[in-house]
Amino acid sequence: MAITSANQLELLQTAEAVAREKMIDPSLVIEAMEESLARAAKSRYGAEMDIRVSIDRKTGRATFTRVRSVVEDDEVENYQAEMTVEQAKQYLDDPKVGDQFIEEVPPVDMGRIAAQSAKQVILQKVREAERDRQFEEFQDRVGTIINGVVKREEYGNVIVDVGRGEAILRRNEKIGRESYRPNDRIRCYIKDVRREARGPQIFLSRTAPEFMAELFKMEVPEIYDGIIDIKAVARDPGSRAKIAVISHDGSIDPVGACVGMRGSRVQAVVNELQGEKIDIIPWNEDQPTFLVNALQPAEVSKVVLDEEAERIEVVVPEDQLSLAIGRRGQNVRLASQLTGLDIDIMTEAEDSERRQKEFETRTKLFMDTLDLDEFFAQLLVSEGFTNLEEVAYVEVDELLVIDGVDEDTANELQARARDVLEAQATAALEKARELGAEDSLIDFEGLTPQMVQALAEDGVKTLEDFATCADWELAGGWTTVDGERVKDEGLLEPFDVSLDEAQNMVMTARVMLGWVDPSELEAEAEEEAESDEAEDVFASEEAGA
Repeated sequence: MAITSANQLELLQTAEAVAREKMIDPSLVIEAMEESLARAAKSRYGAEMDIRVSIDRKTGRATFTRVRSVVEDDEVENYQAEMTVEQAKQYLDDPKVGDQFIEEVPPVDMGRIAAQSAKQVILQKVREAERDRQFEEFQDRVGTIINGVVKREEYGNVIVDVGRGEAILRRNEKIGRESYRPNDRIRCYIKDVRREARGPQIFLSRTAPEFMAELFKMEVPEIYDGIIDIKAVARDPGSRAKIAVISHDGSIDPVGACVGMRGSRVQAVVNELQGEKIDIIPWNEDQPTFLVNALQPAEVSKVVLDEEAERIEVVVPEDQLSLAIGRRGQNVRLASQLTGLDIDIMTEAEDSERRQKEFETRTKLFMDTLDLDEFFAQLLVSEGFTNLEEVAYVEVDELLVIDGVDEDTANELQARARDVLEAQATAALEKARELGAEDSLIDFEGLTPQMVQALAEDGVKTLEDFATCADWELAGGWTTVDGERVKDEGLLEPFDVSLDEAQNMVMTARVMLGWVDPSELEAEAEEEAESDEAEDVFASEEAGA
C-alpha cells in the first residue's frame, strides 16, 4: 500500500507510535518519512531533480515540491535543479544568484519497490536517532554504577543488557576469574562511552578504582552528602585495596563511618568485590604521616621524604619488613599508588649501615682534601657538614661551635677548603676547554666549571647546545614505562640543580640567543600568576561554602 494513499492522519499516528516505541522525537520519524517520499518521487520524476516533501504536522498532508536554484551562467551543472538568471526571468520578477524557484508537483503513488525503499529509509533514520539518544543518555552516565543483566559471554568478554542497549565488560575489567551465566544480575562501573560506526559502545569495568569509590558512596551516606571525601583509591582487584578518606566534620570519624556498625558498610562493598580485603586509611596532608597510615598494618620507625624526586624512604623494624612489603610486594605497591610516591623500604639495620657508609665517605673526603686527622674530620661530619662548599663558605660562628676549634683554626679550615675548590674549578675549566667548550657556555651565569665540564663530556659545548636542552635532561626526572617509574639521569643532577633552576637557565639562554621574546615570557608569567590567584580565591570560597 502506498504511503501517499494512506489516511493522512494515520501517517501522523504511525510516526507517533514509532517515536513512542523507540523513545525518540516524533519529528525525526516524520523527517524520515519526508526523505523516503522524496526519494520515491525522484525515482518517478528523475534523479537529477531536487524534489522535496513536506508533511504538515497537524493534518498529515504531504506536499511535493520541485526546487530550482539560480546560479551564475558558467556554473550550471544540473539543468533539472539549476538555471541561469536569464532563464529564471520567466518564473521570477527580479531573479538574482542564490534565489530559488519552488513549484508544487503532483504527489506520486509508490509502487512495491519504492514503498520497500521508503521503509528502509525510515528504519535507518529511526536507528540513527535511537543510537544518538542512546549515546547521549549513557555519555551522561559515565563515572556512575549501573545494574544490568548478563546476556552472553564471548571469548571471556561479558555482554550486558543495560536496559536501552548493550554494554561490554572486557575480560581484563573483570575481577579475578569471576564468570557469569546468562540472566545473572551484574553491577558495573561505566568507564567509557564511544560513538562508533556500529553504534555507541558502552565499556564497563569492575576493576577500576572508581568502582570501589562509587560503591562506598552508595553504602556510606556521609560520602554521598559530601561530609566525607574519598581522596585516593588503590586496588589489586579481587585481592586487596586501600582507600584514603577524610572528614570535613570534626565530630565524624571517617574510618568508622566507612566501616559501619559491626563492619556492615565495608562488608557490603567487600561482598560485591568478591571478597577483596579493604584497608580504610585516614588521609593526611602531611605526606610522611599519610604514608605511615598507608603502610598499615606495618609499623614504621622513620620516614625520609625527597619531594623533588617524589621518592620516600621508609625505615621499619626487622620483624615488620615482610608485613610492610606484603605478599609479592602488594602492600608497598598499593601504598605507593595511594600516595603517588616511589617507596623504598629498608630495615633499621640497613639504614644504620647506609648511614655509617655515608659517614665514612664524608670523613675520608675531609681527611684527603683538607689534610685533617680522622678525629677532626669526624667532628665536622658529626656537626652536619657534608661537602667542601659548606666548610668554605659557612659563617665562621658555625665552625666555632665544634669542640677544639678557635677562630684561627676556623679561618685555616676555610682557607684550605677554598684553595681546594679553586684548584678543582681550574682543573675542570681546563678539561672543559680541552673537550671544546666555548666561552659562551663557560661565561654563562649559573654554571660552575664542574657543570661546564659535565655538559662538555656529554657533547653540550656551546650556548646554542645548552638552549636546546630540556629541563629534565639537565635536572633529571622520572618517566613511567609499562607502569614502572624509571629514573632519567640529568647532566647537572650531581650538582643538585632543581627542575625549576634548570628551566630558568634554559629560558635565559634562549632569551640571550634571541630565540624567545622576554616580553612574551613576562606576559605568560603574569597570566600564570593571575590564574593561580583565581584558583586560590575559588578554593577559599569553596572552603567558606
